[in-house]
Amino acid sequence: MARTIRVSLTALALLFVGDAVRADHHERAEPEAASATGATAFAIGDEGMAVAADPRAVDAALRVLREGGSATDAAIAAQMVLALVEPQSSGIGGGGFLVRRDGATGDVHTLDGRETAPAGAGPDLFLDAAATPLPFFEAVAGGLSVGVPGLMHMLQTAHTKFGHRPWDTLFEPALALARDGFVVQPRLHSLLTRARHVGRDPDARAYFFDVDGNPRPVGHRLQNPKLFQTLQRLALDGGTALYHGEIAQAIARKVNLDPERPGTLSVSDFERYSSRFREPVCGTYRAYRVCGMGPPSSGATTVLAILGMLETFDLGSMDPETAEPWHLFAEASRLAYADRDRYVADPDVVPVPTAGLVNPGYLTQRSRGIDPDAAAPGPAVPGEPPGAPSGQRDGRSSEQPSTTHLSVVDSAGNAVALTSSIETAFGSGLMVEGFLLNNQLTDFAFVPKRPDGLVANRVAAGKRPRSSMAPTIVTDADGRLRAVLGSPGGSRIICYVAQAIVLSVDWKLDAASVVSFPHICNRGRTTEIEADTRFAALEQPLSAMGHTVAARSMTSGLNVILVGADGKLSGAADPRREGIAGVP
Repeated sequence: MARTIRVSLTALALLFVGDAVRADHHERAEPEAASATGATAFAIGDEGMAVAADPRAVDAALRVLREGGSATDAAIAAQMVLALVEPQSSGIGGGGFLVRRDGATGDVHTLDGRETAPAGAGPDLFLDAAATPLPFFEAVAGGLSVGVPGLMHMLQTAHTKFGHRPWDTLFEPALALARDGFVVQPRLHSLLTRARHVGRDPDARAYFFDVDGNPRPVGHRLQNPKLFQTLQRLALDGGTALYHGEIAQAIARKVNLDPERPGTLSVSDFERYSSRFREPVCGTYRAYRVCGMGPPSSGATTVLAILGMLETFDLGSMDPETAEPWHLFAEASRLAYADRDRYVADPDVVPVPTAGLVNPGYLTQRSRGIDPDAAAPGPAVPGEPPGAPSGQRDGRSSEQPSTTHLSVVDSAGNAVALTSSIETAFGSGLMVEGFLLNNQLTDFAFVPKRPDGLVANRVAAGKRPRSSMAPTIVTDADGRLRAVLGSPGGSRIICYVAQAIVLSVDWKLDAASVVSFPHICNRGRTTEIEADTRFAALEQPLSAMGHTVAARSMTSGLNVILVGADGKLSGAADPRREGIAGVP
């Protein structure tokens, strides 16, 4: 079972500079029990660790680690459980990105399992007969929004290269839960009360709701025999079995026969799909090296852009409870998002100036536009990073926050940061063979062309939509692992991850303090602060500096592992969700 340790935040040591915490007591969390108390769940260890959004997923990962599995093995086992117990966020009908660091060599690998648009998709996919963009949630529900799922291909590829345990054994925890049932937790029930599009599909309605149309209640034991059969097939035949034969045919049929918004997904689209290793995008912040996933994810480039601009300011000398450093953070994120919106898309289809976006000289020049005392007026204007293509225009998309992240370190020091998603809560709302299908195509820009040029993130056949997922690994100047982190949260993921790094590096906060700290983000116009937190005290001083401030719900799901100077691991799960951290 997953072991968690709960102590007060003030009892925690400063992990980036000192020894790891010694715990006074241990709690044994049953795999069925979610951490719904609102307290931050965290753990201390030195022989491996897993942090994920659900205790049952952590339990699966720890079982694999105890059996000698690698961090990659453990991540796969945890993800299979999340596909079952957290269906609103991720699953085999979606995609993701995986960042892995080799404990022996320090090499970082990044693997792209992002969905692709079908061959029948074009730039007008989400335009009506009058060339007007569809309302977002009208585009979400149904087959039109479904891309070729990439998660299973990515996990199979990762296992082939980095796995230690037999592939089929990694499915055992998820298979047991699918067969015997799992207890519905508060978050799943709560989201079902608000996700109206889920009930339009007969298969999803029968699974998630009772005969009277009420969501399955908290505590209900939910069995999924269809997913049990699907997982059995994938366990025996490999992850690529999803891309050939009966499963691919069933998905394509479901998408094409959707009665309201059918799509064009075909079996040949599945056969052409491939996850791929891409060059990691790395940069430095203070004395640390930060590495993450490059395009089609905008995660690493934008996180590094925020950090690169902030590096010119001495944040550590400022009080993190005051407006001063967060004014700077908001201004840096504002500029970074402007570049993201203009330049980042699928690099296999459009030119992306990846190196230029994280170029230290360029970011230093961008930071000169930040006034320490006042917010810049008006919307942020993109810069011109080295290698920037001409003729590209901004293309915003409405990326939704239904995503999951897990962080794993094994006893050999291998580390995996895995972020996966089906996009909106419950994806497209279509269910097939026991799992939900994504709506990731709505991560494309709906308007393909502006008066002065094409939008980089426009829809195109075979193209991967831009993402904000930002699985990240941090090392120190000597190449030692220092942090493994990531978060769900739609396009705010970038702010959540960048802020976590700043809190860890500049103020030496421990993992539990990092994941529970109030959020702030500026995605180009409004400075958003997390509602109902102590950051309410910043609204007036930020407004006085010229910020347009809005208090909003910012339900991150940061799952963080920090490594102390003595090599001790400390992990924490975001108290805004139901996750825990555990050690083998």
